[in-house]
Amino acid sequence: VMKLNPQQAPLYGDCVITVQLTEEDKVEDDVVFYLVFTGSTVQHCTSTRKINPESLETIAPGHDCCETVRVALCASKEGHPVLVVAEESFQFVQDEAYDAAQFLATCAGNQQALNFTRFLDRSRPPAADVEFLDEKVALAFRHLKLPAEWNVLGADQSLNENIPRETLMHFAVRLGLLRLTWFLLQQPGGRGALSIHNNEGATPVSLALERGYQKLHQLLTEEEAREPDSWSTLSHTVHSGDYCVKHHRGLDVYMLTAE
Repeated sequence: VMKLNPQQAPLYGDCVITVQLTEEDKVEDDVVFYLVFTGSTVQHCTSTRKINPESLETIAPGHDCCETVRVALCASKEGHPVLVVAEESFQFVQDEAYDAAQFLATCAGNQQALNFTRFLDRSRPPAADVEFLDEKVALAFRHLKLPAEWNVLGADQSLNENIPRETLMHFAVRLGLLRLTWFLLQQPGGRGALSIHNNEGATPVSLALERGYQKLHQLLTEEEAREPDSWSTLSHTVHSGDYCVKHHRGLDVYMLTAE
């Protein structure tokens, strides 16, 4: 038996899982361990990193639906067949960050909802919470299957650029959400949102300046601006047909996902 800690992950994955091994599975130096997650329609295989002889670390993959999956710990040694040494169950759940990302994606053009996000801002969350919120909501947003026609400015593209309104970009900048801002900039309508004024005449760029968010202001105004450093530990994903490979730079763990 192996113990997984935690025994569940949000749908978008990307959190650390520790694997406690039993006496008989203690890590020999030349054995390589993998975890295979088998869901109803998708399977993931992740590499692991040894922390000590009794434990391994890996990163939870992102999954396609909320369900309990089977996790097999596989050991491979050169010249030997791959063995399944232990099995355990694991749950993928929809968390608040996922709900928030879905809500925001749906509300991209909805003024009432966007004004509600302004109301939330008045209860300014502490910096540590903002950091947490930024990472989780941006990860969840990256995991959402946004429709092809999705746009940062909402569905109604006929709206004149000159109509003052709130945008998702105003929301992300007002709270100082660096990762989410970066994600939105890469999406259709992201750059266009930078020049839109709200009812007070503020653009996302002027908000970043007014609030003293220097990194954020650089991100919005410098042509050469690169992905924020804070993302360097997060995953880099490559898609190929039905397969997708992610590399988590922080732990140097790889994940292969197949339909």
